[in-house]
Amino acid sequence: MEKEHPFIIGITGASGSIYGVKLIEQMLIKQQNIILTITNAGKIVLEKELNINLFKNGQTAIEQYLIKSPQISKKMVGNSLEYISVDKIDGVIASGSFKTKGMAIVPCSMSTLSSVSNGRSSNLIERAADVVLKEGLPLLLSPREMPLNTIHLENMLKLSKMGVIISPPMPAFYHQPQTIDDMVNFVVGKILDRLNLENNLYKRWEG
Repeated sequence: MEKEHPFIIGITGASGSIYGVKLIEQMLIKQQNIILTITNAGKIVLEKELNINLFKNGQTAIEQYLIKSPQISKKMVGNSLEYISVDKIDGVIASGSFKTKGMAIVPCSMSTLSSVSNGRSSNLIERAADVVLKEGLPLLLSPREMPLNTIHLENMLKLSKMGVIISPPMPAFYHQPQTIDDMVNFVVGKILDRLNLENNLYKRWEG
């Protein structure tokens, strides 16, 4: 049986790598195939924020982190998650002839956002985003910066006009979050909503 087309997930050097990893976890639980690529700055942030050392252990490090979740098995990760180096510019996701369901860059640094908005394909994340755009597939960016300057805002507006989903990681408080996980789940749940993946990660507004 042929595997379903994968989602592409990119993680960059903005703070908030937990959002990207939680998104991967939830997509695996939903039996989605994933191709993951991470910028070198993103690897540094992953190590500092989550103690995931991709420089030393490569894909194994993120697999070991994911299988800590009781809902994730080693087999699940092995079958559904593929990690490709951001420097492998000839990776499968660099071509529109390779079919995917779209792409999410979570979190998205302002550097990557700028590169995507200007068609600068200097690494595999940027090239994959360019491909997703030209193929008319869903592209979601979760920009993590504060405050925003005019350049940031203009780049986001430019991308929004192209149909890119701009989904900054802004937690809500109407559901009275008690933990960091509650706040992370709200953001990831909203991202999954925009990617048309059903979830119950957060309490929805009932009026």
